[in-house]
Amino acid sequence: MKEPKEVMQILNIDHLGIVAGIIDEMELVEEVNKMVGIKTRENLTSGQVVKAMILNGLDFLSVPLYLFGEFFVGKPTEHLIGEGVLASHLNDDKLGRELDKYHQIGTTKIFTAVAIKAAHKFQVEMDSIHLDGTSMSVEGEYKKEIEEIDETKQEIGENKLEIEPEMKAIEIVHGYSRDKRPDLVC
Repeated sequence: MKEPKEVMQILNIDHLGIVAGIIDEMELVEEVNKMVGIKTRENLTSGQVVKAMILNGLDFLSVPLYLFGEFFVGKPTEHLIGEGVLASHLNDDKLGRELDKYHQIGTTKIFTAVAIKAAHKFQVEMDSIHLDGTSMSVEGEYKKEIEEIDETKQEIGENKLEIEPEMKAIEIVHGYSRDKRPDLVC
């Protein structure tokens, strides 16, 4: 008697397999998990969600966050993100909860830790550190003109349209936005 043939399922990973491999090699998931923590009852760790966001962001399609989970439908999530991870685990609710956690820890703090870990892992020389102190400031209010479209409905107050005045060039002036503000000096 013949044994039943095993069914093969083929899923497309495109360039995401390479990106996932680099993320694994730099131990990004482990670094984020160390900073944010792991809850044993959750299907995904915080680090796995970051990995999923990177994979989503480096795809060729621009998708709103509420469609985050649909991006992974038809993709081998267990291979790309981690064992036991299904596309259904990657939904906008999970993404929102994780983004709140990252905000509480501090996104700059997480990014810095991951960047330093990657630099050490890939032996990137760091002879200097650069701080971009550039800042922009805006003063005053935006002027808007109101034009009546239909004057017959003026007493009701309907159909008002706000029109932006013509845009003007930015005026570059001498000085710094931190002048006379000792509280803003690094």
